[in-house]
Amino acid sequence: VQLQASGGGLVQAGGSLRLSCAASGRTFSNYRVGWFRRAPGKDREFVAVISWSGSSTYYADSVKGRFTISRDNAKNTVYLQMNSLKAEDTAVYYCARQRVAGGLRLSSAIADYDYWGQGTQVTVSS
Repeated sequence: VQLQASGGGLVQAGGSLRLSCAASGRTFSNYRVGWFRRAPGKDREFVAVISWSGSSTYYADSVKGRFTISRDNAKNTVYLQMNSLKAEDTAVYYCARQRVAGGLRLSSAIADYDYWGQGTQVTVSS
């Protein structure tokens, strides 16, 4: 399994970006997928996760109401729409596959994810 994150860039505060996570493998649609981020000098932190069907989502409090995670299983892609961006959203963003196909629990724990993309840089200027 390979995950490829893209869509990062430089944006002004209040602006928007959409990140994409493209996956290889025909069983991708069976897995929950999450987004995480690592800000300079900080640990990697959970951002959002989506169920294998796309019907359930879970967000970190810091992004709730501003970010939206979605997926298109026909394209093997998960998206993260980021609106009302703040300087504190500046980080490298990673997508990852949650372990165990077909499960229902949406996890925010890094240890529950096995395959990770390479990351895409998001920089928000204030």
